[in-house]
Amino acid sequence: MLKNVSINNEPIMVKRALLSVYDKSNIVELANSLHENNVEIISSGGTASELRSSDIPVVEVNDFTGYPEIMDGRVKTLNPHIAGGILGLRNMHAIEAQENNIKSIDLVVCNLYPFLETVKRDDASYADALENIDIGGPTMIRSAAKNVGWVCVVVDPKDYKELITFIENDEGLPYDYRSKMSRKAFSITAEYESTISNYMSLDTLPDTLNLTFTKFQDLRYGENPQQKASVYKNSLSKSGILNSTIHQGKELSYNNIMDADAAVSCLTEFDQAGCVVIKHANPCGAAVSENIYDAFKKALDADRLSAFGGIVALNRQCSSKIAEVLKDFFVEIVIAPSFTVNALDLLSSKKNLRVIELESLDNFSEKSSLRNINGGILVQESDTFSLDAQSMKLVTNTPISTAQYRTIEFGWSILKYIKSNAILIVNDNATVGVGAGQVSRVDSVDIALSKSDNNDGAILLSDAFFPFRDSIDKIAKSGIKTIIQPGGSKRDQEVIDACNEHSISMAFTGFRCFNH
Repeated sequence: MLKNVSINNEPIMVKRALLSVYDKSNIVELANSLHENNVEIISSGGTASELRSSDIPVVEVNDFTGYPEIMDGRVKTLNPHIAGGILGLRNMHAIEAQENNIKSIDLVVCNLYPFLETVKRDDASYADALENIDIGGPTMIRSAAKNVGWVCVVVDPKDYKELITFIENDEGLPYDYRSKMSRKAFSITAEYESTISNYMSLDTLPDTLNLTFTKFQDLRYGENPQQKASVYKNSLSKSGILNSTIHQGKELSYNNIMDADAAVSCLTEFDQAGCVVIKHANPCGAAVSENIYDAFKKALDADRLSAFGGIVALNRQCSSKIAEVLKDFFVEIVIAPSFTVNALDLLSSKKNLRVIELESLDNFSEKSSLRNINGGILVQESDTFSLDAQSMKLVTNTPISTAQYRTIEFGWSILKYIKSNAILIVNDNATVGVGAGQVSRVDSVDIALSKSDNNDGAILLSDAFFPFRDSIDKIAKSGIKTIIQPGGSKRDQEVIDACNEHSISMAFTGFRCFNH
């Protein structure tokens, strides 16, 4: 490794360029400009054919290197004449280059095999993925990006126009431009390698975590107007809000995207027709039913006050009957897999309402969840636990009716999306009271009970154990006769005794579902 090497920051004149691109957008226009300005063009394969068909002279890579392309094109640019021509320092290696008949390459224009596009195809095999891993391209790009003092690398057809301007001005490529292109090149190759690594990774919690996200769009601001924000897209993902169709309405905000994601994540729990109403990333109403309108009405009516200004998400087509209700009720977003023509027409009267079509919930849930901390990142497996009510442990004298099992399972599927400490009251496959995000569990109980009007047949679920009997005494006064909780407190027996005193049935799930 050389030490104390200075970087040339003067403009460089392009006398020889290597063009090797998979995406041939505007490559002929660029090559024409290079040729007209007396730049020798080296190329191979499809790029060379494309240029020749436009009567642009090229030097084949195998003629330049004196070595044939071999192994079905797998080995063509992996050659000292290419690597040396790109990597050589003009002020230090000129004699050595001359002795080895290595000619300098001043410009590298290259983009890569479509690995991402290949693996996103439903019919793509592992062999297809391997064949679309580019080897020579990243090598040339990284080499040129490293030797930024003497070489310019361009990896994006969008940058050809600026490059052509510099070429035709005949004043050389300035260092600031070369440096900008070098940074972009390293970013592109890093993304490319990370995408391959993530595709091949079978481990949810690998020793090295490679995150690859591409900016999807800038947002007006973050959670608050004083915070700048953008949304980035997982390049391998085929699902999610960022893959939806927005029919109308204002641009999605940071908070809109957070809430919409929470809504659709919750919807993935339902096989039946279901609806979720979300406010500040918390479900304030949810229901399943035999028909989507009934589920929608139950979810909305669960807490209409909190639903005001929230998000409504459906897992079945949005009908005109649902749209009739929504056009007279303020919500920020409506999400559904499809909308009838009449529904879209009715909703169009609300110009600011975002109407989002998300065709499929398949593969919506991520395998893991991530959260930034200072100096690091927390990663955990997603909570995919589904409660089987028959596996619960009855701990009280009063039994639980098997007729309640389905509603209990429904309730637990919603509970894990409510911020802790979380208390949820459900009845007939619908939420009727939500107590979310309190630092005291008994306060969450108070809030949930204040939302629930009719507790006949209702079931109360808690995301973690009750540490004292005080919550049970409050619940008993409300008329609720069934409690579901994880158990595990040192005072479980005290809580069980309180339930028996009030003739309340209670079961332990053995699992908690914190959501911080």
